[in-house]
Order: sequence, then structure tokens, then C-alpha cells
Amino acid sequence: MSRTTTPPSRRRTALLAATALIAATGATATALTGTAGAAAPGCTVDYKVTNQWNTGFGANVTLTNTGDPVSSWTLEWTYAGNQRVTQGWNATVTQSGAAVTAKNVSYNGTLATGGSTSFGFNASYSGTNAVPTTFKLNGVTCNAGPGGPTDPPDPTDPPAGSRVDNPYAGAKVYVNPEWSAKAAAEPGGTRISNQPTGVWLDRTAAIAGVNGGMGLRAHLDEALRQKGTGELVVQLVIYNLPGRDCAALASNGELGPTEIDRYRTQYIDPIAAILADAKYAGLRIVTTVEIDSLPNLVTNTTPRPTATPNCDVMKANGNYVKGVGYALNKLGAISNVYNYVDAGHHGWLGWDDNFGASAELFKQAATAEGSTLGKVHGFIVNTANYSALKEDHFTIDDAVNGVSVRQSKWVDWNRYTDELSYAQAMRAKLVSLGFDANLGMLIDTSRNGWGGTARPTAPGARTNVDTYVDGGRYDRRIHLGNWCNQSGAGLGERPKAAPAAGIDAYVWMKPPGESDGSSREIPNNEGKGFDRMCDPTYTGNPRNNNNMSGALPNAPLSGHWFSAQFQELMKNAHPAL
Repeated sequence: MSRTTTPPSRRRTALLAATALIAATGATATALTGTAGAAAPGCTVDYKVTNQWNTGFGANVTLTNTGDPVSSWTLEWTYAGNQRVTQGWNATVTQSGAAVTAKNVSYNGTLATGGSTSFGFNASYSGTNAVPTTFKLNGVTCNAGPGGPTDPPDPTDPPAGSRVDNPYAGAKVYVNPEWSAKAAAEPGGTRISNQPTGVWLDRTAAIAGVNGGMGLRAHLDEALRQKGTGELVVQLVIYNLPGRDCAALASNGELGPTEIDRYRTQYIDPIAAILADAKYAGLRIVTTVEIDSLPNLVTNTTPRPTATPNCDVMKANGNYVKGVGYALNKLGAISNVYNYVDAGHHGWLGWDDNFGASAELFKQAATAEGSTLGKVHGFIVNTANYSALKEDHFTIDDAVNGVSVRQSKWVDWNRYTDELSYAQAMRAKLVSLGFDANLGMLIDTSRNGWGGTARPTAPGARTNVDTYVDGGRYDRRIHLGNWCNQSGAGLGERPKAAPAAGIDAYVWMKPPGESDGSSREIPNNEGKGFDRMCDPTYTGNPRNNNNMSGALPNAPLSGHWFSAQFQELMKNAHPAL
């Protein structure tokens, strides 16, 4: 819930209406619950159509309570045309005939005097789309005077900020209160519970909020509160492509391979409508676009030995490229949105036959569906992965007894040994292909610290190239291809702006403590499958050279809280907590 100051003209008419009601009913000043004899409400409503197309529109409604405090609210209006609400967020919106009813959800029912809350919805229509003329809060008419629902924009909306080269520079970063509360509830968790993490919009329902949790507007309203008078970055993960994660099962999504139209109209369009609200123009909104999507089209399609039928389908139908292009175009049109596209990690794309092909594919997606290279502000690497930020005890140019480090079992002919060198090289390659010379990179350091007692303090023995690399490497995974709930991992570098050349920020885009996937099959209604790479007894597949998975046992579904993992991440943090 956000709090704003009601413009004087609106406050005066609302108070007059409230005074008249009290005089007529003799009601006393107690909290309004909507029952007979409750205190009188006063209210203003700002109804804005934020996005409109031939057959539908998106709208945002800001409700301000100018009467006595209320503990719950119901807002009603009637359409003059054939508008039909199809989806709502931050309120339960229902419709009967032309009459629409919006009721508060669990986290925004309480409104103090002067308190505001916002909700939104998508609707269909044909012909005209007239703005409703009358709104009622708990049965009492709002905007009871000059002006009304078509008043000009609220002068308390924050001013739009100037576009900057690095959105993280000089800015605070949003702390998700839901993740922060879970972290703080863990023993020792208060040491990191104030760190900023990404907000994952991993299904359509997440826009409105899942199971009573915060939706996108609730997060943005809280971000305005945290912002104060300075600058603030909000980090959003855009993650709901059709046929999502074609090479994995634990993070499969809700949309089938062909449902590109649903992705556009039911997922990206509603997000864009909310982000475009003038209320949020003063925030710096970072969108990380479609994790683990485009790289799959390079590495996990025929004729590669790691090919999967699902990835072949997504390459053939083009919906990964179309979806990413559409998201970049739609979100990049909003002046305070900064798009960063997922670019995998060095243990995925660092080989010669993956690196250049991936960069070319990123350019193809960035210019699809009306998008342009200018709508890509940067790229993010290592999202939700474990690759070490920087390996200090060996370099890609080292050799042992005349044998290159590239020939070690761990490096396996890769061109890069860590994420920093990979991110900087990928940035240079993308600029050479026409991306902006000021392109910025993000590195997710939420789980790549690899500290604790197992962290090497010196290079390995020079007996051979394998003892040299294995004895000195920070990344203690069994194989670079292991990605699920890795045993021994630790928190990495804390989020910080401009830490190295070409790097906009180190970020914690993956919230530490949220599972990568279940270690056994768990029936669920979230569309999440069981991936054996999350099973600690699994002996592997071609993508990890048939090694053990290295996963922690007893893990819950992806995205669910995993206390044992959180504790291990804190124990092995580097820098140490």
C-alpha cells in the first residue's frame, strides 16, 4: 500500500460528502468495516486507461480514503458500454452485467485517512470505451463534486527521472519485504535480510500476486516508499516464455510451446501497462528478460549431443525469439525501464562453438517483433547459477608441463575460467555486432561465493594440469554443468554498483534460499516437473558429462523456501558474513 497526499480540491469535496453523511446518519468515528452503523467513508478515485488496443484495454485505479480509517474496502462502478473485465491484480475484480465490483486483497485492505492503494485490470470492449462516471466506496459515492474520475493526473505522482547510463549508480536497490521476512526468520538471517533481490514474475498470476502475496503494483508501491527522495532501482525477472526452459523440467512454465499470443496479451501487456503508470515514473526499473531461454536454442538443439526434442520445437517455431523481441519492444518503450537480456554463463556459452553463435542469436531476438538494439540496455550473466566470479589461482593462459589449462577436465577447452572474464568478453562481442558502446553487464553473485573451509588459498599442485586446476579452483562443483541446489555453495559478493570495467552491478537476482527444484517428484499445481539434476543420487547426462548432480537432498519445489540451502549459503559466504 502506498500513501499519497490527496490534492486539495479532491480532499475538500470528499470531506464535504463525508460530513453530510455523518450529519444524516449520526454515525460515530469508528473504523469502517462495511457493516451497518460503521463510520462514514470519504474517497477519491483516479481511473486511468493505461493501454488500449482494438479489442481491449488495461486500466489502473487509485483509490484514496479521505474519511475515517477503513479495515476493508469494496469499490463499485458501472460501464455504459460493453466493457468486460478479463483479469485483475491487487484486487479481486468481478463483474455482473455492466456492474463491476473490486474488493481488497489480504495486504491492502487497511486504509488510513489519506491512505491510497492502487489496483489494475485488463478488459475487452468494442466500439467506445467511456470512463465510468460514478464510483462508490463501501456504498458511498466518491468524487462527489467538481472534477471526478477524469481529473488530470495526480500532482503528487513523482516526476520522471532522467535516463542514465548505469541505473545502479547512485541509487538504492529495492529490498523485497517478502524475501526479507523469510531471510530474517532464519537463524543468523538478519545479517543479509536487508539485501536487495530480484522479484520473479514467473507466471501470469504473479502480476496480481500468488496466494495472497504481493503483486507487481504492491512491489512498486513499496518501492516508492523505500525510495524516499533519492533514486531507487527495482529489479524484475521477466520469466514466462512459451515452452519455457526446454532443456529442464524443474522450471517448466505455464504456457505451452505455441501460446505466444497468451504471452503477449496476458503476460507482457499487463506488465507493461503497470510499468507505464506515471505514478512509477520516478523509479529505475530493471527488467531481466527471459532467463535460460535463448542459449538453449544454441546448445540444446539438433545436431548437438545435448539436444532435447522440446528445444528443437522451440527453435523451429521461433517463439523464444518472438517472445523476447516482443518483451524488449514493449517494455523498452517505457522511458524508465532498463532491459537486460539473459546471456547464460561461462560454463554454458564459453566454448568457441557456443559464444559467437549466442551473440548473433541475441542480436536476432533484440531486433525481432519491432524491437531495436537501442531497447537493450545490457545483459545479465550467471542468473541463478553458481559459476565463480573470478578464479584467482589459475588463468586460461596457464600451462602445466606444456599442457594448457584449457585441456584440464574442469575447463574442458572453454575460453573462460570465470564469470567476470566471460561477461566482459561477451560485452565486447555484442558491441562489435552493433549494440551500444555503453552496453552494461550484470553478474548474479547470489550463490557463487564458494567460501568456507573448502575454499582454496593457493594454486593446486603442478603434478599435472588437472591437479593444478582442481586444487586451486574456488568453484567446488563436480562439473560446470551442475545447476540445481549445489552442495557447498555460498553467498557471493554483495550487490554493488559499477564494480569492474563494463559491469553495471553485481546483483542478487536469484533470492538466496529459494530452491532450484525438488530433489524428488512432488505433485503440484504450479506446472513444475521433476528434474533428475535436482536428485543427489542422479548420475548425470551429457550436459554434465555424466557426473553426479551435486544437488542437496530434501529440496522443495523450485521457488519454494529451502532453509537448509539458505543456511549453507550463509556458512560458505565469501566475503564471509
